[in-house]
Amino acid sequence: MTQTDRLLPVNEAIDRLEAQIRSDRQDGALVDPLIVGIHTGGVWVADALHRALGCSEPLGRLNITFYRDDFNTLGLHPQVSPSDLSVDVDGRDIILVDDVLFTGRTVRAAMNELFDYGRPRRIALAVLYQRDGRELPICADWAGQELNLGPDEQIHVDGPDPMTARLVSSKES
Repeated sequence: MTQTDRLLPVNEAIDRLEAQIRSDRQDGALVDPLIVGIHTGGVWVADALHRALGCSEPLGRLNITFYRDDFNTLGLHPQVSPSDLSVDVDGRDIILVDDVLFTGRTVRAAMNELFDYGRPRRIALAVLYQRDGRELPICADWAGQELNLGPDEQIHVDGPDPMTARLVSSKES
């Protein structure tokens, strides 16, 4: 089995996510959810889910650059784009979407930013790929695929059109 054989194609992982979320919506676990993607790969996945689920409200986009706990060491990225969350989040169910859940730090930063917009009723996390290696106690409510990877393996999602994913060695990235 090659490395790429271990990784589901993006469209299959999105189909799995859509089915899981649709089931929870039908069961009443989610009430009128707002979909919010984390810049950049999470926005691509969120956009695909937004279309597949037929959501009527605009897609929210978060750029968590200033909320990262390593911002002081990384510095300002030359292409920081603003977040776009034009819908009130107070009392809402939020589906927070990212491409890969690894350490949990990106999701923590996104939740911090969401709370600057208001107080959601619930935040549920949807990720294309959930891998091992968490540094914070964060896990996805829905994952297109769960993987156990070696310490120097990473998942890169490229896109947005077409959106593809590949396993790479951290020595290559």
